[in-house]
Amino acid sequence: MRAMAGTTDDIGEPFSAVAGIEAQGLSSGYGSQAVIHDVNLVVEPGEVVALLGANGAGKTTTLLTLAGELSAMGGQVLLGGAATKAPLHIRARRGLTFVTEEKSIFKGMSARDNLRVGGVDTATALELFPELEPRLDIRGGLLSGGEQQMLTLARALGRNPQVLLADELSMGLAPIIVQRLLEAVRDAAKKQGTAVLLVEQHVRKALGYADRAYVMRRGRIEIEGTASDLAGRIDEIESSYLSTSEVPAPEAEV
Repeated sequence: MRAMAGTTDDIGEPFSAVAGIEAQGLSSGYGSQAVIHDVNLVVEPGEVVALLGANGAGKTTTLLTLAGELSAMGGQVLLGGAATKAPLHIRARRGLTFVTEEKSIFKGMSARDNLRVGGVDTATALELFPELEPRLDIRGGLLSGGEQQMLTLARALGRNPQVLLADELSMGLAPIIVQRLLEAVRDAAKKQGTAVLLVEQHVRKALGYADRAYVMRRGRIEIEGTASDLAGRIDEIESSYLSTSEVPAPEAEV
C-alpha cells in the first residue's frame, strides 16, 4: 500500500482517501518480550483477508498492534497509506474498528440502546441482521451468544468502517450464526469497500469468504496466498500449522 495524496499521520483526522491497512516488518509483544517478528501483511479496501494459525501463534497480538492497543517494537503500521503510531481511539476516528473475541455489548442495556450508544441507526442494524428485530428491547445480557455477536458486529459495521479488524467472531457459536456473521463481513467489503482482516477459528469456512489469507506460526508469517490456493492445501496447513497450540516461548504468543 503506497502513501496516498491527502493522508496525514497521527493528527486524528479522517483520511480523505479510502483506507486499507498494512504491516511492514512489524514486531510487537509484551514488556520487553517480542511475540511477533517481522510481520508483513496488507489488506486493501474491499478485501477480506484471513489471518490463520494455531492458538498462540501471534494472531491476536498482530491485531492488537494493528489496532494501536500495543506499540510496535519494530517496523510500522500504515493506515490509509500513512505510517501511524496513534492509539486505538485515534485510529477509530480515522475509520478503524476493532472487534475483539469478547462480545462488546453493554449487558445492562437493551439491544436498541446498545445501538444508540454505538451511534448506529436501528434500521441500519436490522438491514444487517433482521433477526435482532424482536430482540431490540431485551437487555444485552439476556440475548443468546449468537445474538450478542450479531449486535456487536451490527454496531461495528453500522458505522461504515474503512478498516475492520475482527478476532474470532464465531467462537463458540452455531454454524448458522457463523455463516450469518461471515456473510455480513463479506458484504461490508463488497458494498462499503471495507478492508477486513479476520482471525477465524473455522478455517475452511473463513477461506470460503476470504480473498486472501496469511498463516502464522511462532509469531511469523509462514504462508500467504489466495484463499482458493490455500483451500487446495488445507490438509497440509491443518496438519502442519493448525493442529496444535504453540508452546509458549520467546517467539510464541502469550
